[in-house]
Amino acid sequence: SFGIRLFLATAAGSLVFSSSTLAQSTLAPAPVKPAATSPKPAAAAPLRANSCHDGASFDRVLANLKQQAVTASVSQRTIAEAIPYLVYDQSIVNRDRGQRVFGQVFTEFAGRMAAPYRMQEGQARIKTYAAAFSRAEKEYGVPPAVIAAFWGLESDFGANMGKLPTLRSLVSLAYDCRRSQMFQDQTIAALKIIDRGDLTPEEMVGSWAGELGQTQFLPTHYFTYAVDYDGDGRRDLLRSPADVIGSTANYIANGLKWRRGEPWLQEVRVPQNHASDFPWNQADLTIQLPRSKWAQRGVVYADGKALPNDDLPASLLLPMGRKGPAFLAYPNFAAYTEWNNSLIYATTAGYLATRIAGAPPMQRPATPVAQLPFNELRALQQLLMHAGLNVGKVDGVMGQQSRSAVKAMQIKYGLPADSWPTAEL
Repeated sequence: SFGIRLFLATAAGSLVFSSSTLAQSTLAPAPVKPAATSPKPAAAAPLRANSCHDGASFDRVLANLKQQAVTASVSQRTIAEAIPYLVYDQSIVNRDRGQRVFGQVFTEFAGRMAAPYRMQEGQARIKTYAAAFSRAEKEYGVPPAVIAAFWGLESDFGANMGKLPTLRSLVSLAYDCRRSQMFQDQTIAALKIIDRGDLTPEEMVGSWAGELGQTQFLPTHYFTYAVDYDGDGRRDLLRSPADVIGSTANYIANGLKWRRGEPWLQEVRVPQNHASDFPWNQADLTIQLPRSKWAQRGVVYADGKALPNDDLPASLLLPMGRKGPAFLAYPNFAAYTEWNNSLIYATTAGYLATRIAGAPPMQRPATPVAQLPFNELRALQQLLMHAGLNVGKVDGVMGQQSRSAVKAMQIKYGLPADSWPTAEL
């Protein structure tokens, strides 16, 4: 699903969003056109059969996969059309296995990815496609700024959707043992998209890990949530802005359970004069308190105005600890962490949406917030693990489990429990 991405870098250092399922860059300025010719030759199938398929060759696994597709009501005509693209490509598997974690503090990442040009482009798209955005908000309850932010972050509004044959990527990853079943399911969903008449095999071009379209849907999400918003009889998320807008709204509303009429993220200020008295251990996405409770504890909006004295539940989000930016994250923020489980991506997407909707730029920390280098984050995770705490994977990435472990150890040693790893800890 969308919810297990990390941030990674290519060997050249360019930023890539990725997951244990997928990856794609949003930085290239040139639009990518779907392939109009026969697929390029792919690398041959591996000489050794993968153990997760009981020693079966790629051809045997592919034959079984095609039979599963028939059982799932995919037509023989579609399978025949897709066969030239159902080939193994070792380079796809190599890319999947060769990903490197890319570290950047939230203010740096958000400054780059939620830059003014992307905010302005999002606002311009909302004006250009006002009818589709208005219809989507009426039907699904998702504000235009929320859709536009994902659109901008995922593909720079369609400028960079990837350029690799989707079916080749999917079957290659389906044969690899790391997430075989998941990509078998994605392959069948892609065939269903073709069978439904939305895309042809040669048009099905996207990221190396199988995402499709201007908001980078996995095939299962494309098949389930794509809608024909321009009335041409196809669900075309590669070329139709209206289809992109309606489909993204449908996925956010029904797949990610968006709550109509409620906020998602708002910047706030936390009291610093008496920081030792503030309950930092309550700053956690797993803890929701009424907004009135945060107001009682001295939390105000970024401009100093008081929070409403109401019962709307919210979590205090400190993506860089108590000395960095602070936000109230509302129940709708869960849609962002479900779209992408990386906290830095989710917070950036939510923040960009607020900027497109008219919010001012976030306040910068009074002093730089230090971030431990990658090797020290890994060492800290190992220390936490040896202390009996669950950090998830020891990978140098501060996910929710690692942040919770950091907080537990901060509490143990009497440090402000803001979940931010420090040299002092």
